[in-house]
Amino acid sequence: MTPQVEGSASAHDSLGWFGIIRLGFVQASLGAIVVLATSTMNRIMVVELALPAVLPGALVAFHYLIQILRPRLGYGSDQGGRRTPWIIAGMAMLCLGGVLAACATALMAHNRIAGVVLAVAAFMIIGIGVGAAGTSLLVLLAKRVDPGRRPAAASIVWVMMIAGFAVTAGTAGHFLDPFSMDRLIRVTTAVAAIAFVISIAAVWRIEGHTAEIKKAATPGPVAKTSFGEALADVWREPRARRFAIFVFVSMLGYSAQELILEPFAGAVLNLSPGESAKITGMQHAGALIGMIIVALAGSAFARRRFGSMRTWTIAGCFGSAVGLLTLALAGFVGPAWPFQPSVFFLGAANGAFAVSAIGSMMGLAGDGKEAREGLRMGLWGAAQAVAFALGGLVATIGSDLARHLLGTPAAAYATVFIGEAILFLFAARLAAGVFQMAPVRQNAYATSSGPTAALATGRG
Repeated sequence: MTPQVEGSASAHDSLGWFGIIRLGFVQASLGAIVVLATSTMNRIMVVELALPAVLPGALVAFHYLIQILRPRLGYGSDQGGRRTPWIIAGMAMLCLGGVLAACATALMAHNRIAGVVLAVAAFMIIGIGVGAAGTSLLVLLAKRVDPGRRPAAASIVWVMMIAGFAVTAGTAGHFLDPFSMDRLIRVTTAVAAIAFVISIAAVWRIEGHTAEIKKAATPGPVAKTSFGEALADVWREPRARRFAIFVFVSMLGYSAQELILEPFAGAVLNLSPGESAKITGMQHAGALIGMIIVALAGSAFARRRFGSMRTWTIAGCFGSAVGLLTLALAGFVGPAWPFQPSVFFLGAANGAFAVSAIGSMMGLAGDGKEAREGLRMGLWGAAQAVAFALGGLVATIGSDLARHLLGTPAAAYATVFIGEAILFLFAARLAAGVFQMAPVRQNAYATSSGPTAALATGRG
């Protein structure tokens, strides 16, 4: 039998490519609801209802901040040992929250206070739903995907989430015209219903007999601890704690660039709105290429350093820092700088970093004294969510403050880009330290030898 490491499944229990794609449909469904709430309804509040942009911005930040509950949700899934009930329940809450958000947007047209109150409740439900479904989905992938397939699995679910964004935005946009609030509610309800049905079909019987295997591999009664005690134990694990800090720092740098790239292109390089939109498309194209490269390298060279998640996580962070520094230079050089290649390179580095970080989460989730994969994944998910909530705010405030102090837009944006580059360099150092640490203890599925052990500890 092949040696097992950190929650990896045995050969007969591991997910094949079709199973991975099935779970990718859950991520796509999750993205479909989120894009309606955070993008479409954002625009409607600002444009059609003429509300301050800070309102949808605060609601989006709130849905991230509420995901600080991810560790508690992950702990709950650990207690039962099965993840599909949490995925289904999370998707149910997410779909409900999406429909309520549409109703709240419509209500704002008639009673703004009541609409805002309902929107706060809706985005709270969305945040909880994303946390429950997203955390358990990643844990299920971590436990059921062979280590050699984790880079490709991370790429597949990430790309399918982006596909969920794109397909929903295009399709919903078509059916929303001619626009009315009643049509918004109907379209959102239809998307939510389709997403929920797809999610149920995707996870139907996919866990199989995993719970029985876990029970057989853990003889005798398992001592239960409270959530607070379990969280304190996980936080005392050096790798889990350091990786949580790495996720927060790297995701802060990752998210901070989103809200300032197009304004930078317009204010400093004098690009038109259409040209700056193409720049964002160039960045996303680069990200897709980066994800594909990591997926192929991780699968083809799984037993070599070139295919390890350690290598790609550090390289992705370092490459992102270099890309951001080139953007800072572009502001001073002006239109003569090869701006599009710089943005494409930054996107590719971001894509490589994002996918390898998710693959690293899968490999490290089972590293600990007890089977607490959900709690660890929840801790890292909470760190990511808080970073996303703060990223755009920090970047926009930083650029405004730098412009006030330095006087020129080029210097202001360069300061922010350099700050983000420093965050990525610090993240690369943190990641290197994480992978150099010895595992706390292999769990019930694990042995200490074999090629998968080298990969899971970052020495593949």
